[in-house]
Amino acid sequence: MLIIEWSLASGWKKPYIKPLENLSLHPASSSLHYAIELFEGMKAYRGVDGKIRLFRPTLNMDRMARSARRATLPPSLGVKKPTKALLYVIMSPVGPYFASGSFNPISLWADPKYVRAWKGGTGDCKLGGNYGSSIYAQQEALELGCQQVLWLYGEDHQITEVGTMNLFLYWINEDGEDELATPPLDGIILPGVTRQSILDLARNWGEFKVSERYITMSDLTAALEENRVKEMFGAGTACIVCPISKILYKGKHLHIPTMENGPQLTSRFLNKLSDIQYGREDSDWAVLVS
Repeated sequence: MLIIEWSLASGWKKPYIKPLENLSLHPASSSLHYAIELFEGMKAYRGVDGKIRLFRPTLNMDRMARSARRATLPPSLGVKKPTKALLYVIMSPVGPYFASGSFNPISLWADPKYVRAWKGGTGDCKLGGNYGSSIYAQQEALELGCQQVLWLYGEDHQITEVGTMNLFLYWINEDGEDELATPPLDGIILPGVTRQSILDLARNWGEFKVSERYITMSDLTAALEENRVKEMFGAGTACIVCPISKILYKGKHLHIPTMENGPQLTSRFLNKLSDIQYGREDSDWAVLVS
């Protein structure tokens, strides 16, 4: 096989030919040609006691199984259903111990011309193709001075996800209730482990309404004008929670008052989940690794 390597520092290097049997991944692999592949984001946490813990690993395995069923559907172009698979596991506990309060708010770019996922697609599975197609929009967001993309969907500009994170809005809703809301799992939203954990915690606390509901940009802008928005944040394995402070939408910067409000709820979720993950609090969500 002819191989030509490229790097930013030196550009294209000298071509060379290497036997196919010496390659770790065959160049005809369907994962390279048709993105028939998936990955998971489960971490191992080195706790304050030096022990290694997994956080709700069965949720990751359930999602991986669902993604695998979706990824192995026979694609078009005459490619048949795969008969072999290869699983890589990177074993690397994360640390050092988490220091609470060390997170910064991000700004978002919301533009309906790019769509992360659609009904009938694979947005609810953790497939590489979902992420590869989002990089171009992410680059445009950076050029506009924003750090992440706020993905919109439909003619009514439904709010779906933030970059590669699930999204939460803590506000006073249309009925005057304190509510924590996140978009429903309708096929275009990834069922995040952190997302589910936040919903479980909030429902267990029972201090405010917890909803999986549609939220549009019109809903958000109206709530901002009426001072009903308290906090807005993304949630995922990498960051646990990430506060949102600004959204660029239709050429206008919308200020989200997350940081002015503590951010009390965002910090509470951050501290609670990290305490479980790093062994500062006992929980059946943490699974010890011998």
